[in-house]
Amino acid sequence: MSKEIVDAITALGDEKGIPAETLMVALEAALLSAYRKTPESAEFARVQIDRESGDFEVYELLIPEDLIPLVLTEVETEEETLIDPETGEPREPAAPELDLEKVEQYRDRITEKNVTPDGFGRIAAVTAKQVMLQRVREAERELTFEEYKDRVGELINGVIQQTDSRYTLVRLSERTEALLPRSEQVEGERYDNAQRIKAIIKEVSSSSKGPSIIVSRRDPALIKELFELEVPEMADGLVEITGVAREPGYRSKIAVISHADGVDPVGACVGPRGSRVRMVVSELRGEKIDIIPFNDEPARFVAKALSPARVREVLVDDDEKQATVIVPDDQLALAIGRAGQNARLAARLTGWRIEIKPETEYASEASSEEATEDEVQTRCAAVLSNGRRCPNAPIEGSRYCGLDAHQALVGTEQPAAAEAPEPALPEPTDTEVSLETEPSEDIAEASEAATLADEVVAGSDVDAAVATTEPAIEAPSSLDDGAETESGESV
Repeated sequence: MSKEIVDAITALGDEKGIPAETLMVALEAALLSAYRKTPESAEFARVQIDRESGDFEVYELLIPEDLIPLVLTEVETEEETLIDPETGEPREPAAPELDLEKVEQYRDRITEKNVTPDGFGRIAAVTAKQVMLQRVREAERELTFEEYKDRVGELINGVIQQTDSRYTLVRLSERTEALLPRSEQVEGERYDNAQRIKAIIKEVSSSSKGPSIIVSRRDPALIKELFELEVPEMADGLVEITGVAREPGYRSKIAVISHADGVDPVGACVGPRGSRVRMVVSELRGEKIDIIPFNDEPARFVAKALSPARVREVLVDDDEKQATVIVPDDQLALAIGRAGQNARLAARLTGWRIEIKPETEYASEASSEEATEDEVQTRCAAVLSNGRRCPNAPIEGSRYCGLDAHQALVGTEQPAAAEAPEPALPEPTDTEVSLETEPSEDIAEASEAATLADEVVAGSDVDAAVATTEPAIEAPSSLDDGAETESGESV
């Protein structure tokens, strides 16, 4: 060999990004394979290349019989190693080779002899070329795997190369490709050739054909990474995304918090005139995004997570981690969302089980429950803004539940006022009794007068009948006049 070979190895390493020493080791392995193709080659040998001049020498290793099993490498018998990764054709298992590290351990018992040949034949040269190319490809794959194995969850840019029914092939760099499987694609998105996309590295694994890189467009981390690109406050650590709930292609909710006074986390993510969030929505092909301010109080956080619906009241159960949300009747459909999407995303974002009730239904349930609480207190004694009792159970030794606002009412109860006795009904007086008896006496007198009048009429004694009846019944003056007229007409 000559110095030109060393320069070529160095240039190849710079082009492929492979260390020159790795290529030199690969060249030594290629020359050793070529030496084995020559007639009368030694069974155990090694090749050494001078890193400065490029000269190489072949040494035969004289190993004692008892050391041979100890210095050989273990032969892999898996089916993957019996298939050529380039052609896919079966190949014979490799012969056992020397483990140079084990050879060094027994160097004092192993002797060497220089058996460098004068030249290699055509077959040996072709073999050396193939081994060299294979070692270079293996080195490239190893470098690619080392580069991406610690980047799981990162955002990458790629160019679509090919799309079929199973997966989409994305080119990340000149020698690196990634797969976007159908299961990681967003329903309704189109992936055209030469189109640039952003995705999240989902998985990196090593195989006989090289590193396998799986990327995803459905991962919730994609939204978080996109906002970190668009919002400078996140890069500075002033604003942080604490949670993401996503249904890819339809709607997402993110919870944001500010670590600096005077910085509005929601405004920072929205940007001037919505420019920042608009860029994220554009990359997600029109997916809607709700930005929710994070709150340490579960009730307030749940209420905000159900936006854009207005919430009247939230009742939380810390033990069961369940929240009952009371909404106006006209906001029930908006709080639940289409097919329950809004409530489902809010539950994922907050980590609480959410039950949504309309205000009228909750009021009727609360009124029916109040009737059963006369003897034993089973609910908190606090009165809510709608005039109903808090449905939470009181904690032990207190009349109120565990909410801070309700515990603050301890000691502020007013003593119940003494119930005033019901006033007794007054006894009936003489006047009232006489008023009740007078009508009956008048009726009796009138009946008696009518009887006498009948008797007088029967006896044709009109004057006696009139004289008898006048003291009993006084007729109005108008009726008297009418009576006279009638009598006159009769006459």
